[in-house]
Amino acid sequence: MTTSPAPIPHNIYPMTFEETVLIRHSTRRFLPQPVPKQILHHALSLATHAPSNSNIQPWRFYLLSGAAADRLKTALVAEASSGAEPLIPPLPDDCKHFRSELGKQVYGEGGLGIARDDIEGRRAAVLRNFDFFGAPTAAIVCMNNTLSKADAVSVGMYLQTFLLSLTEAQVGSCVEVSVAGYPDVIRKCLSIPEDMDIICGVAIGYEDESMVVNRLRSRRVSVEETTVILED
Repeated sequence: MTTSPAPIPHNIYPMTFEETVLIRHSTRRFLPQPVPKQILHHALSLATHAPSNSNIQPWRFYLLSGAAADRLKTALVAEASSGAEPLIPPLPDDCKHFRSELGKQVYGEGGLGIARDDIEGRRAAVLRNFDFFGAPTAAIVCMNNTLSKADAVSVGMYLQTFLLSLTEAQVGSCVEVSVAGYPDVIRKCLSIPEDMDIICGVAIGYEDESMVVNRLRSRRVSVEETTVILED
């Protein structure tokens, strides 16, 4: 069965593709204001047009709001507060500096403004990850565990399309690998079958523009560092 994007009035959000890509960023504090269902459904419908291997469309998406989102947040925060370490794949040594650099930005003066020796402040900030930073809508992204890395690329393209549609509608988002570190909690709350890999979570909502951390923009490496261009 094919799907078409849910109808939404044109020219409400006059933004070029380049502007949409550059404006999108990780939002780490949200307003409680709910996102209209029309906007969410429109973004989901657009995302289904992402390419995939043999058109298998491997993305599986759980979108939660209201009491359902609250139940998941409560369960994740309780698990994280218990001291149970999230099952997050470690980064290779040559990538660890990116996480360190981002952490300094997020927790430092240009972000949350939490001193390095403020252990309780940092712990509280970490726990907000599992509350989806106060976002009124949360999502969990999954893929069948029998599929390949190529299919994971398709899921990524689906997710990026979804995020860019939200950005065009002036809705903020933050992709969170951290929440996937408690897969058993998520499976229990959402009845996700065992044959589904839980890839990440997504916080979705309107950005709290008064928070300094939402003005943070992480560094991007140059095209020359990531791309080999061959012409002869």
